[in-house]
Amino acid sequence: MKIQISDFGKSTLFILYTIGFIFSFTLSIPAYVNSSFLESLTSEQAIGIFYTISSTFSLATLLFLPRLLKKYGNYKVILTFSILFFVNFLGLVSFDNRFLLLSCFLLMGSMSTAILFCLDIFIEHNSLNVTTGSIRSIYLTCVNLAWLFSPWFAGTLVVESSYRAVYFVVALIMMPVIFIISASLSNFEDPEYKTFNIFETVKSIDANHNIKNIIVSNFLLQLFYSWMVVYTPIYLNQYIGFSWGDIGIIFSIMLLPFVFIQIPVGLLADKILGEKEILTLGFITMAIFTAVIPLIQNNNLFLWAGVLFMTRVGAAMVEVMNDTYFFKKVSDKNLNIIKFYRAVNPIAYIVGPMLATIFMIFLPMANIYYILGLLMIFGLRYSLTIKDTK
Repeated sequence: MKIQISDFGKSTLFILYTIGFIFSFTLSIPAYVNSSFLESLTSEQAIGIFYTISSTFSLATLLFLPRLLKKYGNYKVILTFSILFFVNFLGLVSFDNRFLLLSCFLLMGSMSTAILFCLDIFIEHNSLNVTTGSIRSIYLTCVNLAWLFSPWFAGTLVVESSYRAVYFVVALIMMPVIFIISASLSNFEDPEYKTFNIFETVKSIDANHNIKNIIVSNFLLQLFYSWMVVYTPIYLNQYIGFSWGDIGIIFSIMLLPFVFIQIPVGLLADKILGEKEILTLGFITMAIFTAVIPLIQNNNLFLWAGVLFMTRVGAAMVEVMNDTYFFKKVSDKNLNIIKFYRAVNPIAYIVGPMLATIFMIFLPMANIYYILGLLMIFGLRYSLTIKDTK
């Protein structure tokens, strides 16, 4: 069982929930307009390539992080990356040069990945196995509360002003994040950070059937997100004909499950059911309703909101079960395995847009949702074979 650090208790958890909530606005507000912003600088075909390059940078950042953590500690690393993230958004607001704007976009993912990884270390350092499901589900709910209203807010900003207004607001939101981190987390006692050895880490993961399966499950979820976040705004705007204002409303409704489902599901996994059943139901729900997307040819706002809502009901189940199960199986001392788990996100954003770009050479954009639905069915192979922690 993990040991809870006595001087880093409940008050710090509240601080971390607050940081997670505020920081999530910096990710969620631009998330669904980034691809359209990229399209204004390049072309629809090149969007996937830029996401792939950005995710490659994020992966490289994760690989290098243990050295930074070992030398400077988690507090200094997260504070530094938070300041750089703030400056990067100021660049997106200020620069007119296309090369500089694209460079800022490519670096955005690296900085957010580093910040999220550091937050994971803080939270895991303060968790007990018996409360991991509750702590993770509360944290994810705080994070996802920000995602609930952000699409509507971002859509309104784009309609009323411009993409630059979106990035300016995000830069402002980073200021309290930097202040709270600097004021509250400086006394953190770092665990021992080991240098990352990818071969030893992969060998260790491969030897643990349950860890390996939950990492694959997380990869499939992140692949789902990569296609949905990158291509759905473009599909709804250019192919179905929704305005950005309508898209903001649709996405805000779509994201409701992340707020209302994850805490009850986390408690359910801790106290009654195991993770396997909820994970399996989540993949089935994602698969069915993702495959329905190409069948809808009209622009009925509530129909689209309902179908996308159901895809996120499944995704919310899978997301909280992935994190709950994984962090019950590791501690903050398993830094390399945690890093590999988080590296799945940029890897999925490398593989996902690249695959979608290839598919769209031969198929209409709508058909990638059939393929994505089939990939989610593949998740059952991994959800059904893990051993519940209860």
